[in-house]
Amino acid sequence: MTERTATLTFSDGSPAVNFPVLSGTVGPDVIDIRTLYGKTGKFTYDPGFLSTASCASTITFIDGDKGELLYRGYPIEELATRCDFLEVCHLLLYGELPDATAKADFTSRVTKHTMVNEQMQFFLRGFRRDAHPMAVMTGLVGAMSAFYPDSINLNDAHQRDISAIRLIAKMPTLVAMAYKYSVGQPFVYPRNDLSYAGNFMRMMFATPCEDYKSNDVLVRAMDRIFTLHADHEQNASTSTVRLCASSGTNPFAAIAAGVACLWGPAHGGANEACLNMLYDIQKQGGVAKIGEFIAKVKDKDSNVKLMGFGHRVYKNYDPRAKLMRETCHEVLTALGLHDDPLFKLAMALEKIAVEDDYFVSRKLYPNVDYYSGIVQKAIGIPVSLFTAIFALARTVGWIAQLNEMITDKEYKIGRPRQLFVGATRRSVPPLGKR
Repeated sequence: MTERTATLTFSDGSPAVNFPVLSGTVGPDVIDIRTLYGKTGKFTYDPGFLSTASCASTITFIDGDKGELLYRGYPIEELATRCDFLEVCHLLLYGELPDATAKADFTSRVTKHTMVNEQMQFFLRGFRRDAHPMAVMTGLVGAMSAFYPDSINLNDAHQRDISAIRLIAKMPTLVAMAYKYSVGQPFVYPRNDLSYAGNFMRMMFATPCEDYKSNDVLVRAMDRIFTLHADHEQNASTSTVRLCASSGTNPFAAIAAGVACLWGPAHGGANEACLNMLYDIQKQGGVAKIGEFIAKVKDKDSNVKLMGFGHRVYKNYDPRAKLMRETCHEVLTALGLHDDPLFKLAMALEKIAVEDDYFVSRKLYPNVDYYSGIVQKAIGIPVSLFTAIFALARTVGWIAQLNEMITDKEYKIGRPRQLFVGATRRSVPPLGKR
C-alpha cells in the first residue's frame, strides 16, 4: 500500500515538506508532524490541543457528530443496560468483558480492598469540616502513596495492577468518609457482601442507629452513573493524568492530579453548576420565572448561561443523556418526587429547551450532567459531592489511560511547545535607574 502524505508549503519560498498521514480503525485521519521541527525549525500552534492527537489509544472512541460513545468498541447504550460497573471496569482495564469466572475473581479482588488504612481517618480530620469535598479528595488520593508505598512504582506492571485495584476499591470509601466527616457523622465501614454501588450507598447513608435499607432502583441508578462517567477519551482530566504520569510519578499522584483537574466547573463541576442554576431559578420564583430566565440566556449581554445543555464534543446529542434521562424518571417515580418543586422546575426547563428553536438550532440538548445532577439530588447526595462522585467513577478510566500510556513504546514525557510573544532579550538596569 502506497504511503499517504500531506505536503506543507510556505509562502516565503522555504522548501515544501511531506508528512505521513495515519489512519485509525475509526475516526479522522491524522497528520504525523513529529518531524516538523527537525525539518522546518517550526512548531504548530494549537491552543487547547483541539486539533492535535497527543497519543494513540484503544480504550474509548467518541463520534461527536453521530452522538456515539464506545468503550473498547462496545456502545455505551449496551454497556449501561447489560453490564454492571465492575464489568465495565474490567473491560476498560484489561480490554475485554469478563466471563462469569473472571467477573467473580475481579469483583472479589475489588471487594476485599475497600477498607482504607485506619490512619487515613486522622489525616482526614486535619481538614475543616466545611472544606469542599474535592479539596479533601485531592488530598486523600494523593496521600494514598504514603499509606500504600508497596504499589507506587509506575514501571512495575504488578504494582500498577495493585494500585489500580486499590484505587477502584477505595474511592467509594474515601468519598463516603469525606461526606460523613462534613456532616459530623461516624464513618461507616464497607461490607464485603454488598455490590459496589450498594456498598457505596450504605457507607453514605447508614448510621449506627438503625439498619440501612437499600433501594434497588437507587442502587441501579448509582451504578449507571458510575458506568456513564467511567471514561471519555482524551478530556482535560484524562490528559492531565497522562501528562502527570509521563514524568514517571506514582499512580496515586497521577490520579490525584486528575481529581484536581476534574474539579473545574467547565469539566467535572458542570453537574454541580447545573443544580446551582436550578436553585437560583427556584429562589427567583421557580417555574413561573422560567420565561424570564430563558430570555436572559438568549441575551448575549446578560452573561446568564444555561447549564447542563449542549456539549463541546457531542454536536447533536450526548448518548449518555438519554440513558440518564430514563434513570432520572425511574428514580423520581420510585421516590414520589415528580411533584417536588425543584424537580418540576427541572422538567419544565427541559421541555422548553428541547422545543425552543433558539436552543434546537444550536443543538443545545440536555447532556448527562443535567440528568445526573437531578438523580443525585433526588437520592439525597449534596450538590457539593457531585464532582467527587464523578471522580470516583472516572478513576478506572484514568487508570486504564495511564496504563496504556506507560506501556506505549512511543511514550515520552509531555512537553508542549509555545509561541513566545513576550519581551526579547534585554539587560537589567541598576536599581536606581529602573
